[in-house]
Amino acid sequence: MKKHWADYGRISPHLKRAVIAAEDDLFVHHEGFDWEGIRKAMEKNQRRGRIVAGGSTISQQLAKNLFLSPEKTPWRKAEEAVVTLMIETVWSKRRILEVYLNVIEWGNGVFGAEAAARHYFGINAANLSQQQAAKLAAMVPSPRFYERNPGSPGLANRAALILSRMPSAQIP
Repeated sequence: MKKHWADYGRISPHLKRAVIAAEDDLFVHHEGFDWEGIRKAMEKNQRRGRIVAGGSTISQQLAKNLFLSPEKTPWRKAEEAVVTLMIETVWSKRRILEVYLNVIEWGNGVFGAEAAARHYFGINAANLSQQQAAKLAAMVPSPRFYERNPGSPGLANRAALILSRMPSAQIP
């Protein structure tokens, strides 16, 4: 397993912007929940007749990754909401983003921004370019798939979209 902690200041601002642009563009403005995002995800899932979209914020994903199981049940979602409120009450947005970027998976056994930067680009997380950051952020929803398929058109398209959204992403 590759895992290296990187303090907030040692993570490229490009990666912070890319992940916020990809995962939670209202991160600095909400208190743990993006109600509009949740509503849109529910409507999309209802149209498709199955779960195809989630409305989870970075704070909710962190609550799940740190403290809860990955199972998708109403009970686990309720626990996630409680833990999210606790995280948002106790930690600053900066701390939430720092921990999130250090615990998420970026491939089979590759955890955290520093390990991902070294694994994919042979550099420290502090030195990631905008393009590299966008590619890493694009991998977050399916890291093991994209690790096996780095030339995937879906990955390239998602990275390009994230890159275009990065200038408007606000970081704590």
